[in-house]
Amino acid sequence: MDDIDYQILRILIENCRTPFTEIAKKLLISAGTVHIRVKKMEEQGIIKGSTLILDYEKMGYTFIAYVGLYTGNSSFSTKIIDEINKIPEVTVAHLTTGKFSVYCKIRAKNTKHAKEVIFKLSNIEGVGRTESSISLEEVINDKKRLMRNIFTELTGKS
Repeated sequence: MDDIDYQILRILIENCRTPFTEIAKKLLISAGTVHIRVKKMEEQGIIKGSTLILDYEKMGYTFIAYVGLYTGNSSFSTKIIDEINKIPEVTVAHLTTGKFSVYCKIRAKNTKHAKEVIFKLSNIEGVGRTESSISLEEVINDKKRLMRNIFTELTGKS
């Protein structure tokens, strides 16, 4: 990757829907060059798609909870993850060390809906029990800061 690639990525990080023609104008290169470079970064696995960010509150999913799953045996992990993947309200799941074997973020419409989701998680074979924490408010959700920091480290430019 060179400086042009990093500049393209910086622009896409701010708005992944920025047209290639607009990026080309900002960087004084052709839109074809932008297209080729983005395609190359996709093929290398540097870019893995683009993201659509929904306002879940406007969609009626105002309740966020984190659910830790206790499992008796880590050999169940693959099967548990397969079952978690069938529950659409689970938006993030991590295999973890420490207190929980798996830690999930769920989004629900309300407490009743969250209870239903938590019960689905509890009923997965291999899950001994769950422990939940309710999110009062998501105050930071900014992957862009880390991406900017990575580019600064790699290029020495802010």
